[in-house]
Amino acid sequence: MQQNQGPAVRRRDRRGRGIRGPLLPPGAPAHRSRAERFDDLVLDVVELLEQRWATQLAGTEFAVEEVPPSDPAPWETGGVPLGRCFPAESGSPARVVVYRRPVELRAVDDADRVDLVREVVVEQVAHLLARTPEEIDPQIDRHGDR
Repeated sequence: MQQNQGPAVRRRDRRGRGIRGPLLPPGAPAHRSRAERFDDLVLDVVELLEQRWATQLAGTEFAVEEVPPSDPAPWETGGVPLGRCFPAESGSPARVVVYRRPVELRAVDDADRVDLVREVVVEQVAHLLARTPEEIDPQIDRHGDR
């Protein structure tokens, strides 16, 4: 006669090899996700801009979102926005948002991604400060085909 010992306990370690460790060590470059590396690109551009425009950008928030909202702004026609700026109003700070997926889809390679992130951030800061992108970053490489 068999005793009912209750349901069998399932373990993650099905084959007796122990718990899986990290795939890559934390110091390896590939340890960071694509989203984390993209965030770092945006932060690098922001740091460069804050060196020159620190007083004008004081209190401005910079953010990365995966995709733009499905309801476009009235002035956005003919495509998916790569970024947006929101001026400060009623106690909330000014905000610049970069949309990661549309930027990554348009970039051909890593170098192009770096240039495109820089262009998007500079363009949004220019809108925010009511200046031209060339005033914000004189080294900006403007492409008319984007």
